[in-house]
Amino acid sequence: MLLFYRKAMLTITCGLLISLALCYFAWKLAFLHSPLLPAEESKYPWILTTTSDIYWGGKSTITVDEDRFGIDYRFMLDPLANNTTASAAIEFVGQDNKLALVNLNGFEKLKFNVKCTPANTLALAVFIPDERVSKLDDVGTFRFPLTHFACQPNWTEVVIDLRHLETPQWWYGQHNLSLSQTTYDLTKVAKISITNTFQSPKSVESRLQISELNIYGHNWFYLYLVGGLLITSWGGIIFWLFRAHTSALTNDLRERLQKDRPVVAYQALSMEPHKDKESSAVLRLMATEYSNPELSLESAASKLSISRGKINEILKSELGYTFTTYLNRVRLSEAARLLSEKDAANIAEIAYLVGYKNVSYFNKLFKTEYGCTPKVFKEVCPPNEEG
Repeated sequence: MLLFYRKAMLTITCGLLISLALCYFAWKLAFLHSPLLPAEESKYPWILTTTSDIYWGGKSTITVDEDRFGIDYRFMLDPLANNTTASAAIEFVGQDNKLALVNLNGFEKLKFNVKCTPANTLALAVFIPDERVSKLDDVGTFRFPLTHFACQPNWTEVVIDLRHLETPQWWYGQHNLSLSQTTYDLTKVAKISITNTFQSPKSVESRLQISELNIYGHNWFYLYLVGGLLITSWGGIIFWLFRAHTSALTNDLRERLQKDRPVVAYQALSMEPHKDKESSAVLRLMATEYSNPELSLESAASKLSISRGKINEILKSELGYTFTTYLNRVRLSEAARLLSEKDAANIAEIAYLVGYKNVSYFNKLFKTEYGCTPKVFKEVCPPNEEG
């Protein structure tokens, strides 16, 4: 059994280490994170572009001071302009610095730190082509679901849920689409824009600063994959351990049974006659009376007219055991033989046959001796398997 326990411990330890490693990598792959700022750390190349109402006759201005380590720009809104606008956008580009569509599917949150002077209320929009109406060379035809956020003079963290943005109603009307067609996906994103709202201050210079811009999401596929793999693997390991334990226990019990048989009482009779009559008498008594539940050191001493100390001395010298230990080993090894040979007999009957009146006590002694209960022993050493 010791060899089995070593193999089992090694298998379980290796299994746990491999499982932990797989869970760690699955966890890392399942939870997505990609920085957009600083720009050099972004896996999606982008440039910062600006737009103002100056293109349609307004006088709003916007000036970019920083767009690599953070975003920092100043703008002033024209209160008289038609559709007052001043916006800055992270526009994704390819190697040729032309507009590119990036796949942000799986990302759910956009997080960033923002600071505005003076306080402001701004809109954040994600520009996505809609296959029903958009032209890839005209961003103005793209769907742009958006949300609003407050911007204070002190640094504040903003979290945007990219899954629940709302497309302006006028966009549906402009493209003759039903207001119920609200679904969109992030598999093709052209740009992320921040623009003013009607609540933004006008006729004063405003400043907006953004840092630590990151997108987060998850992909449960890897966790499901590793989970299924671990369930299957550990199921196989448990099945193997069960089979290996049963086999090891069977072999161990058989070895113990064979090893114990030389001390069984009924075999003591076949031993060569002892020169010492007292030794022969003690061994013969044990061989013929072990099944007597009333047999004890006192009764044996009385019957043989030999002192208790002498009986223990004889057994210790001949077999290496005291009276009680030897009597239990004789009874238990005989019980093991009966369990492996008699199919019809139940545990209680066998306990009585070998001299135990208390079945619970018998079960306890048997488990201590053989490492399993008589019931388990009977299952792993079925009748007719022991010759």
